[in-house]
Amino acid sequence: MISSTRKPRAFAPDPSAPGQACDSPGCVHQGEYRAPKSRSGTREFHWFCLEHVREFNASWDYYKDMSPEEIEAQLRADTSWQRPSWPLGRLGQTSRMDEALEAELHAFAFGARPKPAPNPGIPADIREALNVLDLIWPVTLAAVKAKYKELAKRHHPDSNNGDKRSEEMLKSINLAYATLRGTLTPTSAHASPTTSN
Repeated sequence: MISSTRKPRAFAPDPSAPGQACDSPGCVHQGEYRAPKSRSGTREFHWFCLEHVREFNASWDYYKDMSPEEIEAQLRADTSWQRPSWPLGRLGQTSRMDEALEAELHAFAFGARPKPAPNPGIPADIREALNVLDLIWPVTLAAVKAKYKELAKRHHPDSNNGDKRSEEMLKSINLAYATLRGTLTPTSAHASPTTSN
């Protein structure tokens, strides 16, 4: 024996109907279908018979008496289920902007940190990698890794709304990290890099 659970039809009477007459004036039928009383009171209902609830639905306009700006705001809120949302990659951006502003103000007040004089014993590619990561020789592998993580997180395109400059900067950071990681080993972190011929 096959049992089937039939879904109620869309126009089936509401099981929670209060068993009262239709709210339409002069109607003697049972009010078995609910309809909202107003846009703001969507939990307060009129109870109509099938004929009158169809009339109500045909004439119901949720956006009636709303300005175009209010309608636009309502539609935008509905797309995120009335919950706050942020553009992708914006979360936490304010703190990074505050840090950048503080660094600019510090540099303005006290002067920017002077770049170390290039060490003539360091090959140009390693010297350039140190400059990209803002490190001074001698440096440890742990310091390079820490600086790389910090800069990669700061300049990742996902954290900067896909900004092309951040993407290019991240490529330079990755290249610099790879250069220094290949030069340094945990045992020879302070050793002078050798020039390759």
